Amino acid sequence: MRWYFVFFVVSGFCSLVYEIVWLRLSMASFGVTTALVSIVVSMFMAGLGLGSWGAGILVRRSGVVARSLLRWYGLAELLIGISALLVPYELKWGRILLQALSTAAAWQSSRYYLLSSLWLAIALVPWCTCMGATFPLLMGVIERTSEHEAERSFSYLYVANVFGALLGTLVSAFVLIELMGFRGTLHVAATLNGALAATAFFVSSAGLSSRSTPNGPPPAVDHKMIYGLPRNSALLMLFSTGLVSMGLEVIWIRQFTPYLGNVVYAFACILGTYLLATFWGCQHYRSWARTHSFNESPPSWSLLALFAVIPIVAADPLLPLRIGSHELGGVRLASIVLFCALAGFFTPMLVDSWSLGEPRQAGTAYAVNVLGSIVGPILAGFWLLPWLGERWASIVLAVPLFVIAGLIALRKQSHELDGGRSRIIPKFQFTIAAALAIFLVRVSHDYEKKYPKRQVRRDYTATVIAAGKGFSRELLVNGIGMTGLTPVTKYMAHLPLAFMGRTPQNGLVICFGMGTTFRSMLSWGCTPRQ
Repeated sequence: MRWYFVFFVVSGFCSLVYEIVWLRLSMASFGVTTALVSIVVSMFMAGLGLGSWGAGILVRRSGVVARSLLRWYGLAELLIGISALLVPYELKWGRILLQALSTAAAWQSSRYYLLSSLWLAIALVPWCTCMGATFPLLMGVIERTSEHEAERSFSYLYVANVFGALLGTLVSAFVLIELMGFRGTLHVAATLNGALAATAFFVSSAGLSSRSTPNGPPPAVDHKMIYGLPRNSALLMLFSTGLVSMGLEVIWIRQFTPYLGNVVYAFACILGTYLLATFWGCQHYRSWARTHSFNESPPSWSLLALFAVIPIVAADPLLPLRIGSHELGGVRLASIVLFCALAGFFTPMLVDSWSLGEPRQAGTAYAVNVLGSIVGPILAGFWLLPWLGERWASIVLAVPLFVIAGLIALRKQSHELDGGRSRIIPKFQFTIAAALAIFLVRVSHDYEKKYPKRQVRRDYTATVIAAGKGFSRELLVNGIGMTGLTPVTKYMAHLPLAFMGRTPQNGLVICFGMGTTFRSMLSWGCTPRQ
């Protein structure tokens, strides 16, 4: 079991290194927009869900021994390592293709994003499928070698994976990329994946149990009713938590960018905080599950719904969180911790309650959660943010959690409770949470309220605010002032290259920003560095 924990720490580290670097490379090729972040995250999650679902079926139907499953796991890690070498070229080819189709797919048009999505699916989904397959494959190994650990094997691996993902986010964004660049960082991750594959093959040859599952139909899993709701409610809850958490993550990037800096570092800070809190929640679930049953967690759903609303207050520009000219962005960012921790608590709990350690069922449950994680960013990035803005988009996404919390509070069966007083407590807790949420919504403000006279325009790319008048007039994109910058930054590339006496070969872009200068340099056919 210790080997498997280490495997998933390293695997989670590598996976998030790839996500961070692939996102940055995708931005360089296709644009620095909220919509592109939504597309990349959705493609990443689509691969995870597809791999989890498919490998779950493979593990149950194959009837192979633990040794063979561990070798399949090693092969998946090896393929993931190969992606570090191929994906940068795939993204480069996609950029060249879109440049060739520029007349048919104008920049940032719906057709442009459709073609970008298709290419990103081709480039990323197959490799992410290998990442998603690792969960059922290793759960199958545990099922065959450590029966007493099997029932909660998903949460055991999930904790390790989230911890590794946290390390991968922080180390890649703030250390490896700065020191080694994108390709060097990918090579480090590829080396670790190769080491994982070699170690898995070594362990598989060290005398694992030869017991296998039968080739017949998979055994029926006794899905216990949770909270007195229909049996499939656990899957609906997994879908909802995935949708809401990942949708909120996209909204938080736009909400907190004015306080954290540009989109790239805001994304890294939010993702790091999200993973740290998720790891905390997973660890707490592992401890809690030793002495509690699944049906003892109803009050936490009311808290989860309430905590989804708290970040809109923390992002309020009228909240006095400043010291001089410095924004206390870290204090505002801390508002997402409680929600992420509870989401990290519920995800492994619901998968464990649905699967009871059976790999195929766990793969299906995790795939449903991932499906919600795909829908969430797309819904938030392309519809809710342009139509409603950051604050109301967050409120709409919190509604499904309040519906679930209300159903649990109202439908909890009396035979599962201690007495009349216990029957009242969940309803009272839900009422208090709903009342507090309504109060927080009423006292909070959108970011543009900071400017008394303003014009606001939103789309899936950014929120643009024009405020003030005369020489004091400001133009802000996602809360970042633009009028203090050179208005046509593309000239920074075009003018010096146009005056060269020969064809340019290389260029250096310092301070990437929105990527305008970088893309301008690409149009000259040279190789830009950043």
